[in-house]
Formats: sequence, structure tokens, C-alpha cells
Amino acid sequence: MNFEVTDEQRMLADTLTRFVAEQYGFATRERNARSPEGFDRAMWRRFGELGAIGALFAPEHGGFGGSGDDIAVVFEGLGRGLVVEPFLGALVAGRVLALAGDETQRAELLRLIDGETVVALAHGEPDSRYELARVAATAVRAGAGWRLNGAKAVVPFGAAADGFVVSARTSGDVDAEHGISLFWVPRGTAGVALRDYTLIDGGRGAEVVLGDVQLAGDALIGAVDDGFATLETALGAGLLALSAEALGAMQTAFSATLEYLRTRRQFGVPIGSFQALQHRMADLAIDIEQVRSAVINAAAAIDAPRAARERALSAAKYTAGQVGARLSREAVQLHGGIGMTWELPLSHYAKRLVMIDHQFGDEDHHLARYIAFGRTPTHA
Repeated sequence: MNFEVTDEQRMLADTLTRFVAEQYGFATRERNARSPEGFDRAMWRRFGELGAIGALFAPEHGGFGGSGDDIAVVFEGLGRGLVVEPFLGALVAGRVLALAGDETQRAELLRLIDGETVVALAHGEPDSRYELARVAATAVRAGAGWRLNGAKAVVPFGAAADGFVVSARTSGDVDAEHGISLFWVPRGTAGVALRDYTLIDGGRGAEVVLGDVQLAGDALIGAVDDGFATLETALGAGLLALSAEALGAMQTAFSATLEYLRTRRQFGVPIGSFQALQHRMADLAIDIEQVRSAVINAAAAIDAPRAARERALSAAKYTAGQVGARLSREAVQLHGGIGMTWELPLSHYAKRLVMIDHQFGDEDHHLARYIAFGRTPTHA
């Protein structure tokens, strides 16, 4: 396995890190996160111009990257700066369009890569409990088109999205992998109701209710009933992205804690000189390297056969969730009372790390998934 990134990926990482450090300070992040849309469209376009969005997609789809390493490099940099702009939705929804979209639908992907539009994946439902195949929303034939009904929960930046990739069941039981189809639903489509709200770790989310939504026949993405594999592949890229984002956030939180221990004095000496605190920081440093190894392994496996790919992705997500929660607790405790304050960026990093664990499945879900893919031949 090659653990080294390419020169191009290193340049992208350096450029993105420098841009975030110079142009995306914590005050900017908070202003964007608390804005009416939950992010800054001008900043989103700047990320597009920088190439940070294009790096997530292959050249044949209009980007210039698309590998697991490219995704990890970008999201680790975003995690370091706690960037709130809608990269995750762009990755997973854009991946669906890239993998299964027709020529017209892929034109939306090109606009997304330029930072001109926002695209959201509307897949999770109120009672899905992380289960990817559990889709209760329905799509039935209506003449030459389709009629959609159902509800989607916690769609990031749903109210700001210019279009949605929506999953709906066209056949089969509510938990069946076969029978899921994917649809492109433009912003403003009649019958789509949105309830917008603030997310606790920054940005905004929305409940999306589909009430007799009428779509043309060409709204279908890919083949009828065969959307599950596309969805799993796209969300797999999202699992890698979240794990890499967590890694970046952990490194920043760790560095901030280390600096605090070096400067905060008690009994006339820096508290970082106390051996008990040194041991706790050493343990955290080892934990972060375990996450890095898991992310590297997941990035390398992103194009592997299904069982190997999904095991590596679940292992990375589990490790990131477990270590993220531990680091959040330790970093806040080592800061003392100030670690809980709104004004200190650390508290926001801790909050984001905890919430990353719950996106696309928490550590318990992915531990069970890792085990299942290792022992069930039908998952191969």
C-alpha cells in the first residue's frame, strides 16, 4: 500500500490549508454558519475556483481528482478549519450524478464543481436508523413520468439546495436493497415542502416532505429499482470524507490543547509539565495516528470489491467516531471550564467531532456493519 500522496495532492493540501488559515478564520466560520443559509455562497464559489470541489470528482466527470486520496486530502483540510460550506452534500449527491446520471443531469455536476450551485442528497428518513436500504418514500408511474410521496429527515442545507438527489422505493419491501430508485428534483418543484432549522454544530438542515411531487420521466437517475449500489458507493465516499474531516478536526483540537498546556501556569510552572497530563496527551497522539491509519486504509479501498471496501470504510468511521468522542472529552477537560465556552473554538471542534459520529451511522452501527461484511458471503 502506498502511504504517500502525489505531488499534486500535496500542492492541493498546502493550498487549501493556507486558504483556510488566511481566509477562513473562526470568526468567518461562525458568521457563515449562523447566516440565513448556513454558509456563504461567495465563499462556496471561491472554493470552486480553488479547485477544492473539482478535486472530489474524476476528470471524465469534469473534475481533476476523484480518488480516495483526493477526497481524504480535501476533507482533512476542511476539518482543520471547521469549514461549514456544503462539501459533503456536493460529494455524495455529485457522486450519484457522476455514476448514474445522463448527459443533462451531469451538466448539473459541472455547475456544482464550479461552485455555482448547491446540491443535497435527500435519503435518510425519520425512522431509517442509519439503515441504507430502509426507504419508505415511494415513486410510482404517472403517465410518462413519476409521482413521489414521502419524507426525508435532516437534509443538510436542504432549504438552500438548488436541486436534490432523492431516493424512493419503486418496488419491494421497505428494507429491501432491490427496488430503490433515484431521482433528480430541482429546487422549487411543486409539492416539495421544506422545514428549515439550525444544526447544533453549525450550518442548517431541513425536513423535506414530498407530497404528490410530479416529475418528468427524465428525472430518473440510472435504472429503475437499481439505485442501491449507486447510493452505497456514493455514501461510501461520504464515510471516507467524514472520517478524514474528523482527522483534521482532531489535529487542530489536539494542537490547541497542547498549546494551552504549554502556556497555562499553575504553582508557578506550565501545567503541561505535569506527568499525568503528558501521559493523557501521549495517549491522544497515539489515538489520532490510529485514525490516520484507518483513513489511509479506507482511501486505498474506495475502489476495492464491495466487502473489502465497506469493511475498510466502516472501520475508519468507527475509529474516527470512537477517538473523536474521547478526544473531545479530554481536550475540554484539559482546558478546564474555559473549554466549554462558546467563544473558544475548541468547544465547536468538540461538538463537530461528536456530530460526525452520528452522520451516516454512528460507531455502534459501523462496528456491527464491519462484522457483518466480514462473515456474510452474500455481502461479498
